[in-house]
Amino acid sequence: MNAAEMATNLEFASKIATIVNLFKFEFPDARSDLKPWQNDPQTRELIDPDSIDIGFHFPGLSKSWQSRSILIQIRFYHDPIGNSHRAIGLEVSGFNHLGEQWRLSTVENWSFIGVSEPTPEIGDKLKLFCRQVLEIFNG
Repeated sequence: MNAAEMATNLEFASKIATIVNLFKFEFPDARSDLKPWQNDPQTRELIDPDSIDIGFHFPGLSKSWQSRSILIQIRFYHDPIGNSHRAIGLEVSGFNHLGEQWRLSTVENWSFIGVSEPTPEIGDKLKLFCRQVLEIFNG
């Protein structure tokens, strides 16, 4: 679900802003997009209501990222028994004009898959960012 729609209270809005600032601190050329999904019926069918989706776009194709746009989906689980709501992982994808180039899932094994992948330095920074995001929501 678009991050802009998930910012329903001050605490959640503050956490989303912190995440955007963390990403932009490491990657200052990136422009944030709190509404990466279109608001049409076909797209609405595919949206996971238990996620926060944030896009980041670079001014051109980034060779170190092997992409121009990054989509970050923070996935949540609501435990009805303990009445807790926690982040269970992130799905991060890199896109260029040919479509998805790579994907990183912290739900699985924290490795990149795809036709290309970011440089090792960018990959390490992205994994650190993912750990920080999980800490923001679960710490």
